Amino acid sequence: MNLSHRPLSLVVRRYGRGAVLCLRMVRPGFLVITAVGCGLGLACAAQAGVALSVGKAVATLVLALLAHAGANVLNDHEDARNGADAANTQGLFPFTGGSRLVQAGVVQVQDLRRLALWLLALLVPGGLWLAWHSGAGLVGIGLAGIFLGWAYSAPPLALMCRGLGELSVALAWALIVLGTDYVQRGHFALLPLLVAFSYGLMIANILVGNAFPDAVADAQVGKRTLAVRLGWRGAAWLYLCLVLLAHGWVLGLVWVQALPMAAAWALLAAPLALAGATQLLRYGAQPQRLRPALVLGIAAAVVHGLALAAGLWSAAP
Repeated sequence: MNLSHRPLSLVVRRYGRGAVLCLRMVRPGFLVITAVGCGLGLACAAQAGVALSVGKAVATLVLALLAHAGANVLNDHEDARNGADAANTQGLFPFTGGSRLVQAGVVQVQDLRRLALWLLALLVPGGLWLAWHSGAGLVGIGLAGIFLGWAYSAPPLALMCRGLGELSVALAWALIVLGTDYVQRGHFALLPLLVAFSYGLMIANILVGNAFPDAVADAQVGKRTLAVRLGWRGAAWLYLCLVLLAHGWVLGLVWVQALPMAAAWALLAAPLALAGATQLLRYGAQPQRLRPALVLGIAAAVVHGLALAAGLWSAAP
């Protein structure tokens, strides 16, 4: 296409609309949890006295956001193919039910696939470049992350349909913390693994809560999420157990001095998470009343990660 013969304003409008549409397809509101995970990994490295590289930190953040965006688009692609989003009439947009762009007729299913492949095409060489400058172990972390992003949504594994989606998401976000720390250190360490456990649980809980409004549609198309398998009451109690485990884990690590005392700031998220659990236990059978619970779940994960990171940074030498 020869753009030189087109008015500049027309080119800007056309490609500007395309950029906005791509941004909508990746569901940018959820990317904040990845940014927080990167911040947590950086805090782990700083707490150990590592001199941080700003360039590597920025590259890590960009690549992690690309990976998350690609996984979001792939998830929308697969939910469009299996009919889950089309069947979903009780979803609470933008928290559940995908981007809804295919269902609204704005994009085609193949558009989602193309965008996911483009994001992967950017991710792979960038990841290899960062591994070259950080350490070969990052290749393993990256491959594991790509595998989880694919296996969560795509057949034949489609872990989201087997009650394993929440576990795969917890592992994926734990890898973000671990990978960010690894880039700075150049080797593996125990601290980011310990820290990533509680953050991964909080991210998994976002999925547990968000699955409530989608449960009826998911069951219709064979997506056996934990909300479908356990029923709303069982899933609500699981949510509460994960909240207690995540915060109890941090408190226990502080108690045995595996984490500095300031890491207990992560418990600032506990009231938000407990309020979300209370909402799910009270209104789990009425999905349209769960919007506050879903907001609380996301807020709790973000506050948990930020407060834990701040605590680690404050204790850095």
